[in-house]
Amino acid sequence: MKQLLVSPSPHVHGKENTRNLMRDVIIALLPAVAVSIYYFGLSAIILLVAGIASCILVEYLIQRFCFKGKSTIGDCSAIVTGILLALNLPPASPWWIIVIGSIVAIGVAKMTFGGLGQNIFNPALVGRVFLLVSFPVIMTDWTAPASFFGASLDASTGATPLALVKEALANGQTVSQIFADNPSLSYSQLLFARVGSAGEISAIALLIGFVYLLARRVIKPHITLSIWATVFVFSGILWLCNPDQFTDPIFNLLTGGMLLGSIFMATDYVTSPMTTKGMVIFGVGIGVITILIREFGSYPEGISFAILIMNAVVPLINMYVKPKRFAKEAK
Repeated sequence: MKQLLVSPSPHVHGKENTRNLMRDVIIALLPAVAVSIYYFGLSAIILLVAGIASCILVEYLIQRFCFKGKSTIGDCSAIVTGILLALNLPPASPWWIIVIGSIVAIGVAKMTFGGLGQNIFNPALVGRVFLLVSFPVIMTDWTAPASFFGASLDASTGATPLALVKEALANGQTVSQIFADNPSLSYSQLLFARVGSAGEISAIALLIGFVYLLARRVIKPHITLSIWATVFVFSGILWLCNPDQFTDPIFNLLTGGMLLGSIFMATDYVTSPMTTKGMVIFGVGIGVITILIREFGSYPEGISFAILIMNAVVPLINMYVKPKRFAKEAK
C-alpha cells in the first residue's frame, strides 16, 4: 500500500508545471539567442550548445550516480541554465570555459542543495561569477567573433560601455567628454546593439522576452520594475549631484547585464521572495547594490553580485514579510 501524503486545505490545482514554465522561459530567450547568433555566428552557437549539453550531462550524472533517483533533466531547467550561462559570457569565450561554468552552476549551486526548488542562489549567476573570478582575462575579452551574415558591431574589439566609462573616468575625463568621444555610447546604439556578452547585445530582444513572460504570466513585474525604478532613481540622484562623474539613469538601465539579469535571473521562482512586498524589497536591494558597485566598486558591472547577495537575503525577507493568514480579520 502506497503511503499517502496529506496537506492542509485549500488545495489549488493549475495547469502549470516546471516543464511548461521552463519552456516559456526558453521561448522568451529566443530573441536574444537569435541576435547573438546573428552577430557572433558559430562562436555563439558553440557556447549555447556546449552550455546546454554540459548542464544536462552534469545534472544527469549527479542524479544518476550520487542521488540515485529519478532523472530530473526532463523538466528543462538545466537547458535554461545552460542558455543563461552562455548568454552571460563574452562571445569569444572558448568552449571549455562554459563546461567549467556548467559544473559549478549545476553541480555546486543547484544539485549540492538538493536540486531544483532547493537551491538558494541562481545557478547561472554562480557559474558566471565563478568564471569571472577564476578567469578574469577571458571573461573581460570582448572581441567580437565573425558572423555568418557579415554583421559587425561598432568598437567590436573594445571594452563594454560600462568598462569604457569607468576606465576613462579613472584617467581624469568627464562623462560629457567620454560620450562626445565615443558615438557608440549613444542611446540608439545601446538600445539596438552594443559590445558585451552574447545576451546583452540587444535591449530590444530582451524586452520582447520580458513582454512574453508577462503575457504568459510566467513572472510578475514587481521585481524587474523595482530594480529598474531603483536604478533610475539612485543613479539619477548621483547624476544630478555630479553629472561630470556619474552617468545618467538611461545609460545605467541600458548597459551591462541590467536587462538580462533583472528579467531572467532576478525573477527566478526559487531564489526570489514569495510575496509582492518581498519582491519589491528584493528588487530595491538589487538596484541599490548594483549602482553602488558600478559607481564606487572596482568592477564596472554589479548586477550579478547584487542578485546573488539578495538571493542570500531571501529567507529573511520571506520570514519577516508574510501575507495575511486566510480569513484573518484585518486590523
